[in-house]
Amino acid sequence: MDFYLGLLQIIGVHTLLGLSAYIVLLTGQVSMAQAGFFAIGAYVAGMCTVMFGFHILPAILLASLLASLVACAVGFPALRVKGLMLVVATLAFGEIVRLFFFNVHWQVERNGAMVGPEGPEGFRRIRYFPENGWTSIDITAFIWVIVILVMLALWWMDRSRAGAVLRAVGHDETAAQSVGINLTAVKVSAMTAGGFIAGLGGSIYAHTTTHVEHLIFSVVLATFAIAYPILGGLSHVMGTLLAVVFVQVFLVEVLRFMGDWRNMLFGALIVLVMNLRPHGLLGEQPARMFDFLRSRSRREETHAAT
Repeated sequence: MDFYLGLLQIIGVHTLLGLSAYIVLLTGQVSMAQAGFFAIGAYVAGMCTVMFGFHILPAILLASLLASLVACAVGFPALRVKGLMLVVATLAFGEIVRLFFFNVHWQVERNGAMVGPEGPEGFRRIRYFPENGWTSIDITAFIWVIVILVMLALWWMDRSRAGAVLRAVGHDETAAQSVGINLTAVKVSAMTAGGFIAGLGGSIYAHTTTHVEHLIFSVVLATFAIAYPILGGLSHVMGTLLAVVFVQVFLVEVLRFMGDWRNMLFGALIVLVMNLRPHGLLGEQPARMFDFLRSRSRREETHAAT
């Protein structure tokens, strides 16, 4: 039973990680910085509960807000470039964050023991859940309440004008700008929201594993973050969840019996799925963005004529 609950917890955390990249990808930007925001959430939330005795909810909220503020600050300079330059810039930021926590050594005394980040040794004894009597079922339920709330928020956003604006920018920046959309504001807003969601995922991850270290937040984690929404498709928020289940359940757990051969099949199966479903597991993205652009263009023309 604990194995399945643990698997559900992993799926929930990775879903948050994928959703943090999903909202950025809607604008047509590929960000490799999600692992950095994930790390900020993990370390800051851990410090809040372990070193300063915060309750889990304000600790997670504070860590996520800090991750979103950093994402906003990174977004202004980074999102002025496109394509490979953006990938390199955000990848460099992720590595800066990872190396920053590699060098952080800050401990305080709590209950007769020194606790806090220990540089290369990582951050141990993040034991809020067991010390407060949380069971595996409680932790799993807590994670999935947050995941469901985030998915509902993104689903609602996707069906609103904000979602149409994001998709319009991602599909054709020139057309979007021609109808008065501020590209920088939209992209930075998406990056900020993605940083907040990644911070949520990192905060929860630190408390479920009880130990984090800089090696976890590498380029591999950043690659998984953007792979989930691309593999699942950008037509619906559920695509990211389906992709996480496919990777973490089928590729990681079901194929575990294959040993080293699994690593060879891992990439091959993803390539196969992407060839069979080039627009992701859920197919094409909706056409509402075109309706939004057309209606906005008509309003601009009417206003100009009058």
